[in-house]
Amino acid sequence: MRINVNDKEYTVEVDGNPSLLEVLREQLDLTGTKYGCGEAACGACKVLVNGVPTPSCITPATAVQGKSIVTIEGLEKEGSLHPVQQVLLEEDVFQCSYCAPGMILTAVALTEKKKPLSRQEIVEGMNGNICRCCTYPQIIDALSKIS
Repeated sequence: MRINVNDKEYTVEVDGNPSLLEVLREQLDLTGTKYGCGEAACGACKVLVNGVPTPSCITPATAVQGKSIVTIEGLEKEGSLHPVQQVLLEEDVFQCSYCAPGMILTAVALTEKKKPLSRQEIVEGMNGNICRCCTYPQIIDALSKIS
């Protein structure tokens, strides 16, 4: 099967219908996407599929054929971080950073819909992304600075 990840075309094996997460990590060596709960409840595995934050742990790889997939590795362009990555880095919001890839990709989709965002819109838009270190206030404050 052929899939488009980070603007590159790949041919992948789909025997047994693996999850998108398995294909990204095991076949494409894109390990930035994390395995968290395996039930789409924590957000650690989120990637963008046609611009929509999608839990890759429960998404069959076959379901994304013909769609555009963006992982955390695909955000950096020509040596520059995405504005969401930049503000979260500048504000030093993460501690362990396990949730960071899913948080960042969700925030990218959220900020591409509307800017500036109210605190309530950020809270609602980031719902479904769990941070073990509980840095939610810092994340909300940082995302509030994107205009």
